[in-house]
Amino acid sequence: MKKKPHILLTNDDGIRSPGLWAAASELSKIGYVTVAAPREQSTGMGRSLPSTSDGIIKKEKVQVNGQEWDVYAVGGSPAQAVLHGVLEIVPHKPDIVVSGINYGENVGMGITISGTVGATMEAASLGFPALAVSQETDAHHHLSYSDEIDFKPAGYFTAYFAKMLLEGKLFNGVDVLKVEVPRHATLETEWRVGRLSRHRYYLPVPAKRESWEVPGPIGYQHDHSIDNEPEDTDVHILRKKKMVAITPINLDMTARVDLKEYEAYLRK
Repeated sequence: MKKKPHILLTNDDGIRSPGLWAAASELSKIGYVTVAAPREQSTGMGRSLPSTSDGIIKKEKVQVNGQEWDVYAVGGSPAQAVLHGVLEIVPHKPDIVVSGINYGENVGMGITISGTVGATMEAASLGFPALAVSQETDAHHHLSYSDEIDFKPAGYFTAYFAKMLLEGKLFNGVDVLKVEVPRHATLETEWRVGRLSRHRYYLPVPAKRESWEVPGPIGYQHDHSIDNEPEDTDVHILRKKKMVAITPINLDMTARVDLKEYEAYLRK
């Protein structure tokens, strides 16, 4: 009898996120799922490993598909949740690490800000196949646990691509598979592979305050100027074609230039 694969599941929206449990529900159909997710909302933490995190792990119980699960709330960032999961919680190495489903798309140049993607980068750096899944939503839902969002299609695609990775389809040179699900997706929505857009996508917004002595975090808003977006990018596939956008990511961020030619240029 074939051994059931072990899936480590995390996110950046926190242990209480409906998106996390939509992923858990679908992934449990293809493998044994261990959930280790941040105790608090951790959007925008990227791959950070804050020294201020307490690292406290608390076992909690939740209902998934009518069954009671033990899950683990971690006092730390999404990347730290992966580390605690791999080093302390999971009794043996997982077969795959999945992060999501995130409230809000993670496309373009902002992916290094994303805790959803950051968790998978941490997993990939440890040698695990990794999948990051996000769903397009309006910005006012990003920090919410809104039940207005239907995660069922995104849950389906989470399991669909997780199964591919478990079958060894990560491909040489690909460290992370990033999946973006459009807001009105169905189980029949088509998917396409595309490159990362050079579009920032989320524009920073200055704090609204009368004095610098008053707390005022930087905000953000969608940059809607995507009319000239190339057709082969994640932004175009998601926003224009309204398809599920798949982007293979490599952790090697070295610029794609001839290094000898570039060195010669610097020495001129």
